[in-house]
Amino acid sequence: MVAAVVGVSAVSVLVGARTLPVAAALDPDHPLRAIVDARIERTLLGLAVGAALGLAGACMQGLTRNPLADPGILGINAGAAFAMVVAISVLGISDVTGYVWFAFLGAAVAAVVVHLVASLGREGATPVKLAIAGAAVTAAVTSWTSGVLLIDRSTMETFRLWQVGTVGGRDLDVLLLGLPFLAVGALLALSGARVLNALALGDDLARSLGRRTVLDRVVIGVAIVLLAGTATALAGPIAFVGLMAPHAVRAMVGGSYALVLPLSAVTGAVVVVLADTLGRIVLPPAEVQVGIMTAIVGVPVFLVLIRRGGTASL
Repeated sequence: MVAAVVGVSAVSVLVGARTLPVAAALDPDHPLRAIVDARIERTLLGLAVGAALGLAGACMQGLTRNPLADPGILGINAGAAFAMVVAISVLGISDVTGYVWFAFLGAAVAAVVVHLVASLGREGATPVKLAIAGAAVTAAVTSWTSGVLLIDRSTMETFRLWQVGTVGGRDLDVLLLGLPFLAVGALLALSGARVLNALALGDDLARSLGRRTVLDRVVIGVAIVLLAGTATALAGPIAFVGLMAPHAVRAMVGGSYALVLPLSAVTGAVVVVLADTLGRIVLPPAEVQVGIMTAIVGVPVFLVLIRRGGTASL
């Protein structure tokens, strides 16, 4: 997996609408060095976003015991989109470093609301109730977003590129802005391998093993919000990465979260960078955004998982 990360990163820097020689990456005074620098920044952002989405997806599938769970199931993408639209339309914020904070806040609020709604009743936030509450909140928030965009055309133009998911047109300042949140989320998630292994046995058995399931769920939930919320705020809603990466890892190493979590992060990073690179070369000189490329691959994978009984745990 480390070799895969290095390989796709090198390809991402050298390959695009214009293929660059290796000398351009090695020589700081090369005439094409500016293109290399821009692609390096793009690649670093893709690695960070992909790792965050892969890790968040693995945590979400373990937390909800739903093999088809994706960061969008908690309304994270919808919440980030709505908060960003409000920031642009009402507050007039059009710079990435400005609205990224609102997108992150919207993602966090949406995830909390979903969990609160799912917690109503005797059984608490069960996997089924989390999925239903997430779908309901996502539908409601998406309709509000559409309403704002319909009455504000200028906001729609700013929102359009972010909405499809892209790692292009960002610089290192944007990545550095979200890096502290990603680091904290990754630490919480990676330290929760034992928690997720216990929760996979069911809440009753986990409690009998001494786990405080409510606290455990809160900690893992915070990790998911930090990872998926920040990734969505930085690059937009990139779908299916959090779904595909954990399943690919489980096919290789089994179900232990001590292995699934770190390898899901690496796999997610590879998927996003590879998808971004392919998006630059399939229709030159135009560019297909990474969110579209992951969806092209993700939809067939999603259908295959359903056909194989991926919803059985619900």
